Amino acid sequence: MGNIVKVLMGDGKKPGEEVFLDFEGATPSDEEKRTYDNVAAVLDRKDAVLADLAAYEGAEAQIRSAIQSPSDEALQLAAWDTVCPLVLKLKELYDYSAEIEGVLPQLLLELCAENPIEALEQKQAIAKQFADVLYFVLKFDDMKMNNPAIQNDFSYYRRTLNRKKMNSPADEDSAVVSPEEANRMSLFYAYPTPMLKVVSEATTKFVSDHKEIPIDNTTDCLSSMAAICRIMLDQPDLAERFEDPETILYCQRVMVGVIILYDHVHLIGAFSKRNPSIDIRGSIKALKKHESANLEGLLNALRFSTKHLNDESTPKEVKKLLA
Repeated sequence: MGNIVKVLMGDGKKPGEEVFLDFEGATPSDEEKRTYDNVAAVLDRKDAVLADLAAYEGAEAQIRSAIQSPSDEALQLAAWDTVCPLVLKLKELYDYSAEIEGVLPQLLLELCAENPIEALEQKQAIAKQFADVLYFVLKFDDMKMNNPAIQNDFSYYRRTLNRKKMNSPADEDSAVVSPEEANRMSLFYAYPTPMLKVVSEATTKFVSDHKEIPIDNTTDCLSSMAAICRIMLDQPDLAERFEDPETILYCQRVMVGVIILYDHVHLIGAFSKRNPSIDIRGSIKALKKHESANLEGLLNALRFSTKHLNDESTPKEVKKLLA
């Protein structure tokens, strides 16, 4: 999306040298192709997953009728028959989160194993895929939070199944997902930003599993991505060049995503006045420059999905910006 963007960076570059990140036309080099193809096999389905989530209407009317008339077996059956296919759809969405969790370490390994600034510059297609993951994650969670039918349907399904099992143990066969799957799905959908939780935990696990990679490599990669997006949002001459109106939102979501991941893996986080790697004030102000229906959701992600916002080392000005 957008044209090639130039960003002044520090570590690994001389002052004034430029790092270019192409959010539109990046194509994989021979070196990237194996990882790129593996990740693309998952990401190629992201739009279909989002379309399924957008189309999810729930079973509110059927559930309400069943609850209001508990002795009406026809209404109970109608609600159950409506909810079960929806639960299967929710399972498909949940299963896709595991696929995202599986490809994220592959992307981080490509970008963080050696010099992350050089990797961002030389592995443009991988960097774009990483950005695509974060864009998807933030969009998925925003759509999920704005659709209360998801949790309502799943709660009704579990309550009804438990009641069926109590009345007749044989009714457990009517379950469309196993009890173990239902428990995991329940934890996933109960969280306000479930996809973000998945990638945050996957990033933390990547750092823990790859002790041969300096943690600074991962945090430098994330802070560099945050700086790239911040400058794209902050400089009017760059923002005005975007032809696709979705590009601004793309940059907003990616920036918020990398800041959250950074805050989860860095010892003192993204908000501390002792850590200049993330320009958190500038990032929040750049985010707020572009009003949209999605802005509050992005600010809420920073408020509620980070680890260190409420630390004593967070400047009052930053807390005020997110108040």
